[in-house]
Amino acid sequence: MRFLHRAAQTARLMVGVPDYDAYVAHRHAAHPGEPVMTLAEFHRDRVERRYGGGKDRVMRCC
Repeated sequence: MRFLHRAAQTARLMVGVPDYDAYVAHRHAAHPGEPVMTLAEFHRDRVERRYGGGKDRVMRCC
């Protein structure tokens, strides 16, 4: 089971899909007591960071 999880995680990273579980684990370990984004907020943030967007960001295609 652990192998399948690692294989899926690797495949997601290869195509540019960040790992929400790793984000949550990091937030709890490094920033205890601080808020954690929901899954939807996390994906929206990652898309904006990758492709631009938001009021203070420059739109880009690459």
